[in-house]
Parts: sequence; structure tokens; C-alpha cells
Amino acid sequence: MNSSKMRILLVSSLTLLLLSACGSMESAAQEDCTSIGWQIGTPGYNDCYRARLYERQLDYSLPPGDRPRPSLI
Repeated sequence: MNSSKMRILLVSSLTLLLLSACGSMESAAQEDCTSIGWQIGTPGYNDCYRARLYERQLDYSLPPGDRPRPSLI
């Protein structure tokens, strides 16, 4: 295996490892609502959770009409 393939394999492995530690949008929305004092299961928490999850889904979605681009790797 040549060094460029080995380097790409190493970089992609490290990237995957780092991204897997980030958590999910659901857990981030839950943290947001519990950090401001809402108790899990209350009506206020449920409203907060749904709103934060929706906001995060909008943040990570593609803009209207935008197409994914192929990777450079």
C-alpha cells in the first residue's frame, strides 16, 4: 500500500472517530432543554424538545434547491 492511500485511510478513520463522539441531534436537543431547567416528561420540556429538535434539523439540512456535491477524496 502506498503512503497516500495509507494517509487517506488514517485521516478518514480519525474523522469517523471524532464525528461519532459528537452525539445526535436528539441528545443535543435534550441537553438544551434540561440545561435551562425543564424536567423530562413535563409539557414544557416536551414543547422545548420538539422546538429545539426542529431547529437543529433546519440547521443541518441543505438549503432549498441545493444539491450535494461529490466528495473530493
